[in-house]
Amino acid sequence: MKGIMIQTYGGPEVVQLRNDLPTPEVTPGHVVVKVAYAGINFMDVHTRQGKYASSATYPVRAPCTLGMEGAGRIVEVGEGVTHLAVGDRVAWCIAWGSYAEYASVPAEKVAKIPDAIPYDLAAATIFQGATAHYLVDDIARLGPESTCLIHAGSGSIGQLLIQMAKARGADIFATASSDRKCAIATERGAHHAMRYDEGGFADRIREATQGKGVDVVFDSVGKTTLRDSFRACRTRGLIVNYGNVSGSVTDLDPIELGEGGSLFLTRPRLADHMADRATVQRRADAVFGAILDGTLKIEIEGRYRMEDVQTVHARIEAREQIGKSVLWVADVD
Repeated sequence: MKGIMIQTYGGPEVVQLRNDLPTPEVTPGHVVVKVAYAGINFMDVHTRQGKYASSATYPVRAPCTLGMEGAGRIVEVGEGVTHLAVGDRVAWCIAWGSYAEYASVPAEKVAKIPDAIPYDLAAATIFQGATAHYLVDDIARLGPESTCLIHAGSGSIGQLLIQMAKARGADIFATASSDRKCAIATERGAHHAMRYDEGGFADRIREATQGKGVDVVFDSVGKTTLRDSFRACRTRGLIVNYGNVSGSVTDLDPIELGEGGSLFLTRPRLADHMADRATVQRRADAVFGAILDGTLKIEIEGRYRMEDVQTVHARIEAREQIGKSVLWVADVD
């Protein structure tokens, strides 16, 4: 079987295209899927770099086949799996091994996809769509009276957050690193878009909200924005730190949250919000349904063969260093 794996952690050079990987055998509680497309995400880069080498939430270790998101058709069903059948069109995320012709996936991680959703769109959407959905619905619980700030508003997850927040009637502030990226955030539905300006966004938001601040901040940037995110948030508001593109904050004293207005700070992970098959399917249905009814628009930045994945990893890593989120899909059929 053709697939892409790593034997050890490191840079893009450790990515290996192999033609001799064993085709996975079906095991209890799993399904074997003929992979049509696999998403390429920052989590794949982080897996290769070894950032999950000691993670309890994401227990993936080298050596391993890369790819934590994919879509395809079920070809075998393991013992104990009753809600899925051979021939089902499915998508999944946070289950590794999708950079291959076939993948063994825990049935609890699998969602059925509508016939109207093509495999490439499903593979491009399931991880980032589910991430945006749980952040908006479960963590922030946005509604018509809500105000929120979404950092990296032109990034792939940022654009999804903006569209989902708009669908719920929230008043949306967004930041980006350039005027062009601010325009993208505005096109997606942000009511106010501004540059980071070394923390100046907090002052502008305070001014726009008559000194109050927003109810919720979605911060995927981390080190360079987090403390100014505190300033942009209202008293007893919520800071959702779901990424650290600019680096981790390692010197935070909890008293800063008190000084900022008795703020709530959370660092959630998708795995804890995809804990059972009903939740996985519910999120998938919400995301795919929004695509079909036109309230959620997804753009695939590129499609690549498996032979190109090492190069794509290098390009993503370079973009990661400047804090830009990207979305790629690799055709592995």
